[in-house]
This record gives sequence, structure tokens and C-alpha cells, in this order.
Amino acid sequence: MNPSTPTTSSIAEAASAAQSLTRMLPTATLLTASPADASSVPGGAAETAVVTSFVGASSADLALVLFEADALAAAASPEGAAVSIADVLRPSFEAATQAFGAGVLGTARIDDATALFADPDTAVFALDDANGPAGWIAVRVRSSGILHGGRRLGNDEIVGKLGRINNVEMSLTVEIGRTRIPVRDVLGLEPGAVIELDRSAGAPADVMLNGRLIAHGEIVVIDQDYAVRITKILDVVEGLA
Repeated sequence: MNPSTPTTSSIAEAASAAQSLTRMLPTATLLTASPADASSVPGGAAETAVVTSFVGASSADLALVLFEADALAAAASPEGAAVSIADVLRPSFEAATQAFGAGVLGTARIDDATALFADPDTAVFALDDANGPAGWIAVRVRSSGILHGGRRLGNDEIVGKLGRINNVEMSLTVEIGRTRIPVRDVLGLEPGAVIELDRSAGAPADVMLNGRLIAHGEIVVIDQDYAVRITKILDVVEGLA
């Protein structure tokens, strides 16, 4: 099989992700997703797509193009405020990535997804309503390894390439839990408010490298500063892929 041709399993995962995403899109009417060719996307439309990535047992890159994007942006807060169009669409991406199993969804952003739509590894789906095309979604599934020039790199190649950037500083964060609350509750927050998270006391915290899960740990205090004691290291090669 040509390594740049999506496998049957990756196509099935991509189709499931596209269908799940449409059910959560905050559009005026329910959209349906059907396989399409990248050439069906109007020229320039993918230059302002909402893109994100997912890292897990199956990793994926996703890009969404909507004709109603301006309406969604108007429903969100102004640029730089609390709620952006990427925030509005995050629940849709979260629903889509459930098709890939456990993992970490990256931050959504507005970016040029032309190359992603054109990649032969990418599955493209047209999003239609009763009046015709309403948008497109591109899903590129990476079951293992990093895509490079149409092929997948092995672990030894990945480690070798990462060795070249050993001195580059990256953002390391620790997450103790998450929750989902309506926007009206966020706007109503005041000093003293308590937000309950989805993790019980004593549960391990997630250690994230540039937003990607690499380890679990427990919160400790050292000289009055918070720190994290690592309790489990995940497969770093798979996590960084």
C-alpha cells in the first residue's frame, strides 16, 4: 500500500470524527458530513480555517472551514477578549476527537490549512445543510510516528531529529483538572466563587509539554513554592509524535 494513502481504519476514524463534529457545531441547522475531494473547497477558503491537533493512541490534525464563520465570530467576544471563535468551536472538536480514544486536544486557532487539505493523507468531508455546502472539514489521522515527506518516521529517526533541538526551551505546564460550564456562568464569576473540577483530591496531575501530555505527577510544596513530583513517564516518542 502506498504510505501516503490513508488506511481503511484511518478513514473510518476520520469519518466518525467528522460526523461527531457536525452534531456539536453551533450552526443554525444540523449539518451532514460526506466524503469529498479537496478540489471541491473554493480557492482561498482554507487560508482562514480553524485548526487544531490531537495527540493520543491515534493522533490527528483537523481543520474546519465554515461559510458561517463570520456569524460565529460575531457571537464570540471581540478579538483578545474572553471568548473567541476557537473557544466556541472547541466542544465540536472535543466531540470529534472522541473517535481517536484517550488523548490531548491542542488549542484551536485560525490558520492557513491549505497544505492540510491538499495532503494525500488527509480525508476531506463536505458539510452540507438543506441549501447545499456549508463548509468542509479535513482530518489527517496519524496512527503512529511523525508524518514527513509522505512517509512515517520510525522511533530511531524521531529520537535523532529531536536530539537536534535539545537546548530549545518549551512550555511545561501542570494541569490538576478541568470542567465545563456555560458562558453565562463564566461571566457571573466573582471573587470567592468555587469551581469544582473533574478530578478527585489525590488524583495525579497531568504534566503537559507545549500542551501535550507527557507524564503524571503529584503536587508538592518546596520552600513555599508549588512543584510537581513525577510519578509516571508516558511514552515520550509517542507523545511528541
